[in-house]
Amino acid sequence: MSLPAAFHEIAKHVNNWGRWGQDDEIGTLNLISGEVVREAAATVRTGRRVPLAVDLRQDGVQTGMIPGRVNPLHVMVQVNQELFGPGTVATSDDAVTLGLQAGTHWDALTHASHSGRIYNGRPADTITPHGRAAFSGIHTARHVVSRGVLLDVAAAKGVDRLPGDHAVTPEDLDEAAEFGRVTVRAGDVVLVRTGQIQLYLAGDRHGYAFPSPGLSIRTPEWFHARDVAAVANDTLTFEIFPPEIEDLWLGVHALDLVEMGMLQGQNWNLEELSTACAQEERYAFLLSAMPEPFVGGTGTPVAPVAIF
Repeated sequence: MSLPAAFHEIAKHVNNWGRWGQDDEIGTLNLISGEVVREAAATVRTGRRVPLAVDLRQDGVQTGMIPGRVNPLHVMVQVNQELFGPGTVATSDDAVTLGLQAGTHWDALTHASHSGRIYNGRPADTITPHGRAAFSGIHTARHVVSRGVLLDVAAAKGVDRLPGDHAVTPEDLDEAAEFGRVTVRAGDVVLVRTGQIQLYLAGDRHGYAFPSPGLSIRTPEWFHARDVAAVANDTLTFEIFPPEIEDLWLGVHALDLVEMGMLQGQNWNLEELSTACAQEERYAFLLSAMPEPFVGGTGTPVAPVAIF
């Protein structure tokens, strides 16, 4: 089944292939310049730190809806073992197996493909079982530190959580920016709060997963027009699920990752951040969200921190 004409029309408007050269592998992260980082650092006034990651745990976010995306399987491989003989210092070690997109994570640009292509027009078959992602693996995204901006869509609408059938539109993003008295600038990392993660935090993993509010197919043009460096939100699927256009599954993924070359993140806990922004009376902050550099990975866990 081919992608609809509406998708291809938006793709033409947001396509960044070749914008930073034919060899580019990091897409819109190129927009995080030294000047952007200096201005982001200047937002730090009090030193208040807000963690944005969910705990990595065996009964975590994943429900089995996405094949192979397993919650962490955490085992101890040493427990108080005196490696150098009796009476010496003892150590404990552990090991973990997990889906790289299991918890709070970034999707690499290689996480999605369409029409046989990934970002910058490279063939999708450059991703292989043993070689992993030959281009634009998550290890190439080495510096995700920038000004973070919270667009608190739920708070702007005066609700704790958006309904499961709500597609977040460009108009919603404008409303949230006005609510927070903030202007999204080139190189910003935008965090979009729907409140959906409240269901997971309350123990309803299945309700968290489906149905879910999320970004509309119209939002990539909004991010492209503002030269946003990356976007993350507080849902499992990032975009509205089920989709707003029948049979167009993961269309926002394809536009963001493939066409625009823009990192996107899911399962970010933005609840404490929402409270902090309201208390601090500002919705921009320094954001550190460095990916774990799994070579060839199509995603990675991240433990982001907002700093005021």
